[in-house]
Amino acid sequence: MSAERAELILVTGATGFLGAHVVEQLLERGYRVRAYVSALAETEQNLIPTSAARGNKADKLRAVYADMEGVADRVELVEIADMATTELGDALVGVDAVMHLAMPMAGKLAPEEQLDNAVNGILNIVGQAEEAGVRKIVVASSIATVANSENTFGQDDWSPLTREMALTCGVPILTYCAAKKFAELALWEWAEKHPHVEVTTINPPFFYGPFAAHSLKPAANDFAALSTNLQLYNLLFRDGTFPSNANHYIDVRDAAAVHVRALDSNPNIGRKRVIVASPEGRSVSQILAILTEHNPALAERVLAEEKIPEAPWTDTLPLDFKRVENIVGMRKEEFRTPEETFRDTVDALLEVEKHWKEAGVEIGTPPVY
Repeated sequence: MSAERAELILVTGATGFLGAHVVEQLLERGYRVRAYVSALAETEQNLIPTSAARGNKADKLRAVYADMEGVADRVELVEIADMATTELGDALVGVDAVMHLAMPMAGKLAPEEQLDNAVNGILNIVGQAEEAGVRKIVVASSIATVANSENTFGQDDWSPLTREMALTCGVPILTYCAAKKFAELALWEWAEKHPHVEVTTINPPFFYGPFAAHSLKPAANDFAALSTNLQLYNLLFRDGTFPSNANHYIDVRDAAAVHVRALDSNPNIGRKRVIVASPEGRSVSQILAILTEHNPALAERVLAEEKIPEAPWTDTLPLDFKRVENIVGMRKEEFRTPEETFRDTVDALLEVEKHWKEAGVEIGTPPVY
């Protein structure tokens, strides 16, 4: 877009792995950004709001964007404590579109709270946005809302996960997937009652890739801050564990581009549920070969052969990339190759590891999630 348009985009989840890339790409395209920053500080017991944490996080983020040439006057930070209940008020004044990317990670909340917060959070955001006159909303959903035993990935396909399963399974990642499903179902039900609002969901799998150049850096020994890159970081340890369910992915930079391009998507397509992943896949063995060819020094430390999961990564997801192109204008050929994604990801992880070691951290085998 041209800088003269300077549309104002409200972004939730702006400090996340995806969100940081989305904000960066929005600014590069000339948009103005009003970014939501969580006013919650994590403790060992729970999540509590603290003024010190709010100021610290916001100030650090302001410093990050101050280093991005020509954008300081196009970024605002808004601090919130609870996405599900916060009155947005002035934060929506002048906003042209909302990009809702925020979602608690798996295991952060009790199952019932995670399910309810996901639904209430999305309805709170879109409801207040509509009342404020916003007519374009882009939501980060997940391919997990689509995955089913028939292996179909069309816009009308849904995961069979039920609320009861999510509450009783005891598996945080399944509860997370269910929360994404019920939040998206609630969104589409809302959208049917508000046809004057243009709604788009983006439904990707796991994200891999480098961290945004202008983002908060992972604190020393904070494995959770690596987000889904934590799974690839496990490949750099002989006794690491690569999850067997992580068999599809998308480069986080491509995922961000799909979200950003959705702002200019075709409004005449009907329900715009964009199900997307990398067009190509590689087995774990092939990924390890890519990494060691790129950086031969890794050969002595990568995942031991007996730890390599049998299930390969595949490129067989029956996705309609022509539909992706028709909605957001991103061609299949524009997505990054697996080689580029995995090389860039490991370089980013090694840079983080270097800083952690310089901080005196003794790094052991990371957790899977």
